[in-house]
Amino acid sequence: MTRRNPPTTPTRQRPRRHQTTRTAALDRPLQHRETTPVKILAIAICIVTYLFVRSASSAAIRRIGHSKNVSQSRVIYLEKTTNIALFAALVLVVCLLLGLGYGQLSLFLSSVFAVIGVALFAQWSILSNITASLVIFFGFPYRVGDLIKVTDSDFDLSGEVEEISLFHVLIRTAQGNLITYPNSLILQKPVIKLDRGNREFPQKIFPPAAQTPQLPLPAEPDRQG
Repeated sequence: MTRRNPPTTPTRQRPRRHQTTRTAALDRPLQHRETTPVKILAIAICIVTYLFVRSASSAAIRRIGHSKNVSQSRVIYLEKTTNIALFAALVLVVCLLLGLGYGQLSLFLSSVFAVIGVALFAQWSILSNITASLVIFFGFPYRVGDLIKVTDSDFDLSGEVEEISLFHVLIRTAQGNLITYPNSLILQKPVIKLDRGNREFPQKIFPPAAQTPQLPLPAEPDRQG
């Protein structure tokens, strides 16, 4: 008797992982070569834009400072502050273009801003005066040499603007005294500016309201009885 061999089951072919891995490894340098020129071009455009914006902002700050007779030291301070902010924005954009992890970068920036925020919150008056100095530099309608009067019911705050510093507005009174008024407070109160040639400040900002005549009340009849 002849023995029958058991039927053989076909063997499944395993996927060739080594070939796919090699193909992916060969494709990575090609993709890297394709994306590298694009990143270099984008970074170059960012650098050129940064240089253009920095020069334009510095020229604008110098022009505004010259028109308002601001001291040269304050103009240089504002230029440095603007340049630092623009450079920080450039570094952030370049890091994103280079493929750094967005989560890691955002975590680092949030930590830095948290530390700075806590430090500035402890000295809130300093932060408010610095912010007010920027507003005064760009939007304050008065400049050095103008005669102004800050309306205050307790003190006479009138004189010539001698200097607009980082924290204070320096006012020279007619008696020769120097008043240092905080920047944050001068934005909260009305300020009177005298025209050229006028040397007298008004005593009151608004004229007194017209008084309505009071009509006599009718006499009540006597009740007898």
